[in-house]
Amino acid sequence: MKSKRIHSASRAAGLLRTLAIDIGGTGLKASVLDGAGHMVVKRLRVPTPHPCRPEILMRAIADLVAPLAPFDRISIGFPGVVRDGNVVTSPHFDADAWRDFPLEHAISHHFGKPARLLNDAEVQGLGIIAGRGLEVVLTLGTGVGSAVFSQGALTPHLELAQHPIRKDMTYNDYVGDAARHDLRKKKWNKRVVRMIAIVDSLLHFDVLHIGGGNAANLHVDLPANVRLASNDAGLTGGIRLWDEAVWAAVRR
Repeated sequence: MKSKRIHSASRAAGLLRTLAIDIGGTGLKASVLDGAGHMVVKRLRVPTPHPCRPEILMRAIADLVAPLAPFDRISIGFPGVVRDGNVVTSPHFDADAWRDFPLEHAISHHFGKPARLLNDAEVQGLGIIAGRGLEVVLTLGTGVGSAVFSQGALTPHLELAQHPIRKDMTYNDYVGDAARHDLRKKKWNKRVVRMIAIVDSLLHFDVLHIGGGNAANLHVDLPANVRLASNDAGLTGGIRLWDEAVWAAVRR
C-alpha cells in the first residue's frame, strides 16, 4: 500500500515520462522526456521507410522505440494536416493510404499508453515560442512545415507547404529538400529569404522561428525578427501536448 502511495505521489508531482516521436519525410526520431520536457535519453533516429503506408510506419516506430526507457504517455508530430487524432493529409507519404487514418489511436493501442497527435511543425512551435504577439514557425526539411501562434495560442492550421508561391511551384517545390539539392547554395538561400518576405507580407508576424534539419544550411543575413531554432524542439515540444490548457485549445 505504501509503495502505491509513493508511486501516485510521484506521478502527481509531474514525474510522468513522455515518449516523443517526430515523424519526418526522411527521418523518424524519438526520445523520452521528463516532466519538464528535457530528454532523459539521447534521441534516436532512423530513416523514414519508403514507401510509407500506415502499417509500415507502425512497425518502424515500434522498432525505433524498443531500446528507449519506459514511458507513461506519448506525443507524436506528423508532417501533414491532423484533425482530432486522424491524418487528413500526408504529402510525403501514400496519400490514399493515410487519408482519415486514426494514427493517434493506433499508436496508443499499440503501446498501451495514452497518446496525443499534432502536426509536426506545431509540436516544434510549442517547444520554442515565447508566447507573445504573433509568432510563426517554419520548418525546413523534406518540405516546409508551418504553424502560427497568437499570444501563445495555436491558430487554425495553414498548410503553406501545398500553397503556390511562384508560378506553378508550391513552398515544398520552391525551398524543399529536393530544391536544396538541385540549386546552388546561394540560390537556395535567396529563395528562403524571398519566402520569409512573402510570409511576412501575408501574416505580418512579430517573430518568425525557423527550424527543421535544413535550417542548418542557411548562410545568409536574416531579418532581426527571424530566429533559428533547435531541431530538438520537434521532440521536446511534445511535452506541451500534455499541458491541459494547451490541449483543450487545440482540440477546440
